[in-house]
Amino acid sequence: MSNYKIILSGGGTGGHIYPAIAIANELKQRFPNAEFLFVGAKDRMEMEKVPQSGYNIEGLWISGIQRKLTLKNLMFPFKLLSSLMKARKIIKTFKPDVAIGTGGFASGPLLQVASGKKIPSLIQEQNSFPGITNKLLSKKVNKICVAYDDLERFFPKEKIIKTGNPIREDLLHIEGKTVDAKTNFKLNHGKYTLLVLGGSLGSRRINQLIEDKLEFFQTQNVQVIWQCGKLYYSEYKQYNKLDNVQVHPFINTMDLAYAASDIIISRAGASSVSELCVVGKPVIFIPSPNVAEDHQAKNAMAIVEKDAAMMVKESDLDVDFENAFTQLVSSQDKQRTLGENIKKLAMPNATKDIVDEVEKLLNI
Repeated sequence: MSNYKIILSGGGTGGHIYPAIAIANELKQRFPNAEFLFVGAKDRMEMEKVPQSGYNIEGLWISGIQRKLTLKNLMFPFKLLSSLMKARKIIKTFKPDVAIGTGGFASGPLLQVASGKKIPSLIQEQNSFPGITNKLLSKKVNKICVAYDDLERFFPKEKIIKTGNPIREDLLHIEGKTVDAKTNFKLNHGKYTLLVLGGSLGSRRINQLIEDKLEFFQTQNVQVIWQCGKLYYSEYKQYNKLDNVQVHPFINTMDLAYAASDIIISRAGASSVSELCVVGKPVIFIPSPNVAEDHQAKNAMAIVEKDAAMMVKESDLDVDFENAFTQLVSSQDKQRTLGENIKKLAMPNATKDIVDEVEKLLNI
């Protein structure tokens, strides 16, 4: 009865990949005999991260549309056609009972084909402002799980269920891990620990800021766990020789990184914001200005307005950052207030709630 075949697609960035993996893990727990297949974009990070999580993945030749006229754009119709054909072939061979999309280029062709073949399908939209793929798919799929209010502007109201964003299971259990986590990262137990996250691909501007402020952090008695992103590691790894800095291209043990930290600097992508609410530590958001409809700033603002985080825009970093950081690191009260308030916004049952909806689609 539970020998279901479940196909999932999401990728391009960690914000699309990790929700898909979290949903698959929860489904696997409920249906140990189910068979899973992921579909991603050939040259993106899901092709590495999904197999690391123990799942098979097939790649489509697909990418997004650039905003200006480029060779990539001229290739787009061919890529789309090729992806639709391959998605059709994958679905014909795998014969899924349900299809799940968490956003990103590859989920478009896959969910398009699946819903066209009347396979029950669900998409999960992480942002307060949906991407073009999910807007187009919303007319075809059965259900849309969202993390923000007021998405009736973009999606059919009767299909929307507010669940929150899936987060990695290990992040739900970081209480009591601080001492072990600091030991694991070989940190000084008597110093403040700052965790710097620039999103799964890294952020040039945040990296420049941290490089610029390394001496300032030293004067503040702050040690830094700095996830700079794979693209930037060769540029910044030289700072590993400083005794208060650790530079990582990517951190696989995020639960321990969060547990070890006292203060976090982060982008404001939807998945990051959801994780940080569950983690419940004081955060300074530096939203990426290079995203559609400035949705990272909107995500961050929704938290800041509830006195649950601080935000410094990229354009204001040179003027405002040191002041904001000093304010936070020097006030235990401020840290406590932000930590407690952000924790109140958490939706820790998101993954279970989404999988409940998947179960309904499987007609249990």
